[in-house]
Amino acid sequence: MKAPMRLTKKSHACVRLEKDGRTLVIDPGGFSESDAALGADAVLVTHEHPDHFDEDRLRAGLEANPAAQIWTLRSVAEQLSAAFPGRVHTVGHGDTFTAAGFDVQVHGELHAVIHPDIPRITNIGFLVDGAVFHPGDALTVPDHPVDTLMLPVMAPWNKISEVIDYVREVGPRRAIDIHDALLTDLARPIYDRQIGALGGTDHGRLAPGDTRDL
Repeated sequence: MKAPMRLTKKSHACVRLEKDGRTLVIDPGGFSESDAALGADAVLVTHEHPDHFDEDRLRAGLEANPAAQIWTLRSVAEQLSAAFPGRVHTVGHGDTFTAAGFDVQVHGELHAVIHPDIPRITNIGFLVDGAVFHPGDALTVPDHPVDTLMLPVMAPWNKISEVIDYVREVGPRRAIDIHDALLTDLARPIYDRQIGALGGTDHGRLAPGDTRDL
């Protein structure tokens, strides 16, 4: 039986997962709190865009905990490896690893299309303990059942019909919003109502700092 896990929503695309006294942080970017990576035993970064990858936040976390390590794709790892030798691990689609006691599978390869004239960059998603999936900036469907889907609800690369169809295709037990810093308070009830009514699963939104036991 797996240990219970607690999820804390941070601003925008950043989440913290805790179990057995250890902490895993995903995507502490520039729209997240300045201390988003502090206290982390491990950090996962999905891609290089600044709202997901902020070097100052990552450096603060790694300097505060000399044992903390990072798992990410090559474009991010190349920017950090020299400063933190042996602590930055490059991973890609199909890889599996253990980070701070969490079992992680990597799914996906490319960022969603923003516009055909903008070259696509790499992007990976992380399935943690076979239960929580954070896709980064893509609508990747992992080849594994998902209990909790971290759902990117508002971005320059998506629209709500795609978000709803993504929830339907993944078929999680619950979906919790991420990538929501660009969504105004006026729009939130519309998104909540439409995703909740049409997504086909339990849909919820956590304010930054809110927690949920999974």
